[in-house]
Amino acid sequence: MCKLLHRVLISGLLWGLLLAPTYAAGLSDFDGKPRDLQDFVGKGKWTLVMFWASDCPICNSEAPSYVMFHDIHHDTDAIVVGVSLDGKAKAEAAQAFLERHLVDFPNLIGEPRDIAGLFTRLTEGRQPWLGTPSFLLYSPKGELVGWQIGPVSVEAIEAYIREQQGSAG
Repeated sequence: MCKLLHRVLISGLLWGLLLAPTYAAGLSDFDGKPRDLQDFVGKGKWTLVMFWASDCPICNSEAPSYVMFHDIHHDTDAIVVGVSLDGKAKAEAAQAFLERHLVDFPNLIGEPRDIAGLFTRLTEGRQPWLGTPSFLLYSPKGELVGWQIGPVSVEAIEAYIREQQGSAG
């Protein structure tokens, strides 16, 4: 009986880890509160998740365009959520990135290894983690509809959203 109970408990713990939200990935907001990407996804708007690092040259050069995208769309049809890979060791540099680029969309932070695993899990293993910047795009219903490794233009994102909205109507 004891061995059976032990197996059931271990099995339940394993399933719990597999099905747990991304809190298990060690994501938090910049105030240290544990957060989950799902807190932002599927709320009736497109959600663009931008994975970035404070020392990524492309992230630094493209951040202003994503701030502008968020500012234009957040009241109507889309939001941006940032995820910093800077972790605890570079949290100050990540905060400086947000301030330097006047980032006003929600941002989370986590450890690089945890986020790499999270990205691979969210793409259901179809896309291994390669680096920053990387993006996930979720539909207003919360379905992952695409991902991009490397930069993607705001114009391309807007065109995709327009196309999807046109085909749904």
